[in-house]
Amino acid sequence: MSKIGKQPVEFPETVQVDLDRGGVNVKGPKGELWQKLPMKVKVKLEDKKIVVSVTDEERQTRALHGLIRSLLANMVKGVTEGYQKTLELSGVGFRASLSGENLVLSVGFSHQVEVKPPPGIKFSVIENKITVAGIDKALVGEMAAKIRAVRPAEPYKGKGIKYEGEIIRRKAGKAGKAGATGS
Repeated sequence: MSKIGKQPVEFPETVQVDLDRGGVNVKGPKGELWQKLPMKVKVKLEDKKIVVSVTDEERQTRALHGLIRSLLANMVKGVTEGYQKTLELSGVGFRASLSGENLVLSVGFSHQVEVKPPPGIKFSVIENKITVAGIDKALVGEMAAKIRAVRPAEPYKGKGIKYEGEIIRRKAGKAGKAGATGS
């Protein structure tokens, strides 16, 4: 039995959880999320708690037990508090701005890169920091990764897009020819 899977997921009064169509629907103040359930995983509602159980002890089923419990906990947190990831721009002339809902990046290419948010994702730009916010944890992380992939921070000067708090391991440049003789 999974250590994580057997822990119940508690949810506040403001969240409504429904079991329907082979999945779980979670509604809260920030929005609504739905997650499909595998056949071997069962979910029950017990007085403001979601309890996840499995039908057998196969390896795959045990793995799904903890996964589904974590996904449900992330859904409850998403519809109550939401998720956000912050990215930092570093480099001379590197800029980010908003054009309507779209994010426009000027990161050293001959053209500007425009990133369109999927439904449920909001971008905000303050100075050289880009914030990706939404209720779906996986979608927020995926969009942050796509933005970072436009120009990842390089190891020589550290220019590019990086996550807030990410440490870029710097490499030494060329050693040069100081003191080298031609013999």
